[in-house]
Amino acid sequence: MRLIPFLIRFILFVLILVGLKSMWDNFSTGDWIPGWISGKDKTETVHTLVLEEMTSMGKLELVKYNFKDVVEQEVVKTWLPNAKAVIIVQGEAIGCVDLTKIEIADITSEEEILVVNMPEPELCVFKIDHEHSKVYNTEYAFMEEGKLVNEAFLQAEKQIQKSALDMGILEQTKENATKILTPMLEKASGKKVILKFPMSTKIDKLR
Repeated sequence: MRLIPFLIRFILFVLILVGLKSMWDNFSTGDWIPGWISGKDKTETVHTLVLEEMTSMGKLELVKYNFKDVVEQEVVKTWLPNAKAVIIVQGEAIGCVDLTKIEIADITSEEEILVVNMPEPELCVFKIDHEHSKVYNTEYAFMEEGKLVNEAFLQAEKQIQKSALDMGILEQTKENATKILTPMLEKASGKKVILKFPMSTKIDKLR
């Protein structure tokens, strides 16, 4: 249920940015120049805006993938039997959007349309759930068992990251952001809202 107050803060944040954008547009077009100098009629509006609370906004989590994997890790030895470890892994990957990256310049407000240029979606979490993962079996590990198991978990975590990206978690994050945020912003602003994401999302290659 924490998603609802988070979205409310986001909507207020966007509306404040729209107001600041409007003020900047008036300044840049010269509407701030007194009428007796410019010769133009001017309509004055008085606002009494009180900032009651400033809350730090962070990453909005929009989609989560749960994974289960069986990992076999083996160390090939020259003279001794190969050390092996088999672990059953539970893990998760979460796609999100970092709302703190939205600035005034990213919002365009017209009479009937509000355009918000969104930041790129991110794979903000990919991790092993160690509480629900377990070592199934080890063979000939001896003193290397700890190192062997840790390496198996590390490889499993990398596989979760790669699998989530390959399965399109970033595209799903975009779709969910549009489905969730668009109707709420339209209701709050009274305008048609268009969320624009970068054409291509950069994905760091796994080492």
